[in-house]
Amino acid sequence: MLRNKHEWRGDQNKRAKKRLEAIELSVAALADEDLLDLADIFIGSPTTPMLEIATAEMTRRGISL
Repeated sequence: MLRNKHEWRGDQNKRAKKRLEAIELSVAALADEDLLDLADIFIGSPTTPMLEIATAEMTRRGISL
């Protein structure tokens, strides 16, 4: 039983990592204006993973709000 629980957690972690990678790729695929719109949505809230991803991509592209 313990082995199955560890396998389940490992599988869950793999799925979560794949989902996060897909989100990061989706953000990277946005056009500049869409990326700025996405960052603008999250700029007023406390730091969130989406804001961090958008900000990192904006920095990589050399654009800012």
